Amino acid sequence: MRHEHAVQLRWSDPDSLGHVNHARALSLIEDARLAMVDVSGGGGAILARLEVDYLRQLYYRLGERPVVTSWVTRLGTKSVIVRQELVQDGRVAIRADVVLVMFDFATDASRPLTEDERAHWSGYLDEG
Repeated sequence: MRHEHAVQLRWSDPDSLGHVNHARALSLIEDARLAMVDVSGGGGAILARLEVDYLRQLYYRLGERPVVTSWVTRLGTKSVIVRQELVQDGRVAIRADVVLVMFDFATDASRPLTEDERAHWSGYLDEG
């Protein structure tokens, strides 16, 4: 299953070149990722790696809500890799690969996924 999340562009997102600033675009990807995280178990995933491809310009348009589609491409022992694509005008504008590592804040160290976390993330697994 893939997770879809409509994001809200803001009037302040474009830069002096007229397209959405690259840093602002990362916030949109983050919003979608946070919407798919299961926080019922208390959370505990940290962002360990973020690789982003800006494939085309993203524009602010009043009332438009582009969609970010997210899915898991790899489920490891201690980490999850999530692919995210932000689409505007029917084309992928931004593609991101994100590595989330399960983390124990009390010991300040990575930890294995719990059974509940594995079940949650497995629901988004699409190795396609």
